[in-house]
Order: sequence, then structure tokens, then C-alpha cells
Amino acid sequence: MFERKVAGVHDHASGRDLLIAAEVRGNRLQGRDGDRSSNFTGTPAEIYDAADNAFVSMKIEGRNASGFDRATSSHYSLTVTDQMVQLYDHSAGAWFAFSVQVV
Repeated sequence: MFERKVAGVHDHASGRDLLIAAEVRGNRLQGRDGDRSSNFTGTPAEIYDAADNAFVSMKIEGRNASGFDRATSSHYSLTVTDQMVQLYDHSAGAWFAFSVQVV
């Protein structure tokens, strides 16, 4: 959704910089979660998270997306503005904000 490489993510709820990097080439997504020492791969519509051994589906519509996280059995919705992601976790009933560093 950012159309550039992601070089880092800041989690506003925890105040932590997350060691996340990702890029899309063609229709293939590849990324690394350094905090969990794990990779994630797939397509933007279906991402495999190796740390959880589970898939996350995502339907992108412009600057909005929604989907289902099979590891937690929860639905989510998100909106992207500039370099900010606002994610609503339906199971938790809560909003989460992330700043994304792109290169």
C-alpha cells in the first residue's frame, strides 16, 4: 500500500520501534520481522507468517484494507494515510497506530 520498501515500523501503543522490513516485487511480498527472528512471504492478498505458521488474508481497496488473521482467529480493518497505519482489531475491540518508515 506504500508502493515502496518498508524499512521500519513504530508501534505507538508500546512506544517501540519494531524491526520490520518488507517489499513487494511484482505480486510477491517478502519481509522480515527481526523482533521475532522470522520471515513473512506471499502475496499482498495472502501473507504467510512463519513465526505463527499461519496465514493473514488482506483485501486492499485503495488506502483501506480488511482481512482475517488465522493465528489469532480475528478480523481486522486498517486505513493508511501518508506513512501512518491505523488498525482496528475486531477481537480486541481496539484501535492501534503504527508509523511506517519507507525508503
